[in-house]
This record gives sequence, C-alpha cells and structure tokens, in this order.
Amino acid sequence: MSEPQQSTLAIVYDFDGTLTPQPMQEYTVLPELGISAAKFWNLVDKEVIRTGGDPILTYMRLLVEQIEANKAHLSREALRNLATEIKYYPGVDEWFDRINSYVKESSKGLIKIKHYIVSAGLSEILEGISIKKHFSQIYASQYYFDHHEAARFPTIVINDTAKTQYLFKINKGREEPLETINEYMPEEERPVPFQNMLYIGDGLTDVPCMTVVKNYGGFAVAVHRPRSKAAITACQKLTSADRIDFYAPADYRANSKLENRVKKIIDLMIARSLFEQERKSFLKKIWK
Repeated sequence: MSEPQQSTLAIVYDFDGTLTPQPMQEYTVLPELGISAAKFWNLVDKEVIRTGGDPILTYMRLLVEQIEANKAHLSREALRNLATEIKYYPGVDEWFDRINSYVKESSKGLIKIKHYIVSAGLSEILEGISIKKHFSQIYASQYYFDHHEAARFPTIVINDTAKTQYLFKINKGREEPLETINEYMPEEERPVPFQNMLYIGDGLTDVPCMTVVKNYGGFAVAVHRPRSKAAITACQKLTSADRIDFYAPADYRANSKLENRVKKIIDLMIARSLFEQERKSFLKKIWK
C-alpha cells in the first residue's frame, strides 16, 4: 500500500538561543581563540554600522580575520570537533525521540514527522553536534576552505530573510542544496504542506520564518530563557503582533509547558492531515 500524500509533519528549529542558551560560536570558536564573546559581538555591531553590511556576512568575515590574527588553524574537522562543547537547554537530547513516538502513537502510524534546523550559524560546527542524527536536513551558513583547510570566505550566508527559502525547500520536498524551488508545484503535490509545519525560534531574527509559516496556515512557537524578563517581553510582543501561536520557557523536558503546547499543535496538525486524507479518498470514490 502506497503512503498517503502529504502525510508528513515538519518541525523546523532555529538553533542559537532556541536549542542552546548561547550562540554556537560562544561554545566553540571564540573560546578556542581566547576571544571574549561580548568583545567580538560588539565589534560585529560596530562594523555593521560602519559599513552598512549584512550582520551575518560581517560576523563571518570578522571570524576569519580573528582566526588569521591568532594564527590558528581551524579546519572543517576542527570546527566539527568543537561542537562537542555546545550545551543545550534541558531535555533537548530526549525531545526528538519523544515527539516522534507521540506522533506515531497519536496518528496510529499514519503520520510521520521530520525535524530540521535552519540557522544563521556555521554548518561546519553543526556537522558535529551530538543531536545531528535527529534531523532530516541541517541548513546553515558555510565557508569556502582552501587547500590548506583554512576558511577563506562565505559560500552560503543564511540571514533572517534568507531562512525562509529553506521552508519552501521543505514544503516542496526539494531538500538537497542544488535542488531549485523556483519551479511551480501544485499545493496538493507538495510533500509537507505549510499547515503541517511548526517553526520554533527565540526572537526577532525568526520573525520572517514565523510570518511565512503562519501566513500559509502553519504554526509558530517562541521559546525564551527561563525567568528572563527581557526575553519574556520579546515573546509578548511577538504574540501581540500575531507572529506566534504560543511561547514558553526553553525547557524541552517531558510534561514541560513547551512540550504540552507543541503537542496541542501536533494534535491539530494530525487531525487536519487525517481529515484531508479521508476527504481526498471520499472525493476520489465519488467522482471516479
């Protein structure tokens, strides 16, 4: 028996601040170089103002300059190995298996779920994260490395708005790097309809993705640092602007507020997906 079309749900995650308390660079490259995180990001902010450049391109350029200034050799393998230093929010390690089991049980095995990362961070680091096996695809910024395995310049830059193109790659099932999303594809043929998609992020940099997903009928959830007044205020503003459906502390443990709210969204996505499957089957029988 062939698998029903559009029977897949997708959860798309930002990485820095969403699955981890700090940006990945603060666990990996910056400590390796002996550079203060506050000093580096302050330098990035000043350079963005001075040049009017893209913040992601700017930080990637400055990072290469700092590596060269420190005469460090951070190859792709070295960056991948540094990923072992990344710390996650509570419960992240067990989250994916538990959510997968919930979808399987709730849908009686009729619905699948996939997980994705779309990040402005570095692909070379994300290749080494301990939770990599849980993701169907990881999309992130990348460097070009020369024959000495030294990072030279960015080949892929994923900023706030560029993130949205990867939502369409997931939506259309064109997930490989060189597959185009520009060709027309009827909505009913897209493997992951937007109404089957949930985006989880932590702030203003995620607004373009949140907006796209919600405008096409999907869902968005914001997570925040527990007990952070500033982060909670930012989430309240996202709620007031109708950018998100829920927000919750970034606690991925069983029975947390985040898990309970995500499960409510999953329940609705499953119900809608099963309804559409039944409706298509019904109409096919009526009009054949």
